[in-house]
Amino acid sequence: MDFISELLKICIPALIVFFTAFILIRLFLKNETEKRLIESKAQVTKETTMLRLQAYERMILFLERIDPSSMVMRMDKNKISASNFHLQLLATIRTEFEHNLAQQLYISNESWQKVINTKEEIIKQINLAKGKMKENDSALDLTKIIIANSTTVRALIISSISMLKKEASQLF
Repeated sequence: MDFISELLKICIPALIVFFTAFILIRLFLKNETEKRLIESKAQVTKETTMLRLQAYERMILFLERIDPSSMVMRMDKNKISASNFHLQLLATIRTEFEHNLAQQLYISNESWQKVINTKEEIIKQINLAKGKMKENDSALDLTKIIIANSTTVRALIISSISMLKKEASQLF
């Protein structure tokens, strides 16, 4: 009987210390795991914010690059027909758009749709300008018509850029 009593005097405090240490270590590990998860989420949020900002920058740059008045100034118009120049303009818009297609992941659906609508309106205006051309007109003639009719398109581009800027400012 004395032996059991002595054994209990040793085992009970040992068990209490063991369970206390076990619970404390478990709580510590749980807190460390939660802390690492929070840090990881903060890093992902920081990286995602940077990607979203880059997407807004790229979409604004895309809209500026497909502005008909600036696009016709960048392109070579010498000794080329209006038809060929028209095709080059459309190819440039298509290439620019395809280059920025993945940016839709990082901007809202409304902004993406506004960018698409702006692009389509620009294409429509270029096609309308081409429709006013005669078969043997030069690229310079087409450029004049495009620039003359670019005010409505420019207003649409400015509106789209404003929407993108407003959305981007909400990230901060």
